Amino acid sequence: MKLNVTLPLALALAISAPVFAADGATLYKEKTCFTCHGKDAKTPIMPNYPKLAGQNAEYALQQMKDIKSGARNNGQTAAMKAVMHLVNDDDMKAIAEYLSKLK
Repeated sequence: MKLNVTLPLALALAISAPVFAADGATLYKEKTCFTCHGKDAKTPIMPNYPKLAGQNAEYALQQMKDIKSGARNNGQTAAMKAVMHLVNDDDMKAIAEYLSKLK
């Protein structure tokens, strides 16, 4: 009797395959960050909105997490709070890493 191991092997590989984080540049566009912070992350639509290019990744990530959770809640966070449902923790990390590498 010949066993067909192709399907079980394919399933095992699919289950154990690493999951790659999404590209921060793509997420920055897809999650609408550019709408307020500018396509280059340096030209926000309002002078009181932050320029994000070159921002420290850990700082940016913490700010996004705090805005999403409500821990940071001031006049500057209202617009961000409205869109934070679009991103999960992995998205925020990828976006923060992307922004930190911009000049």
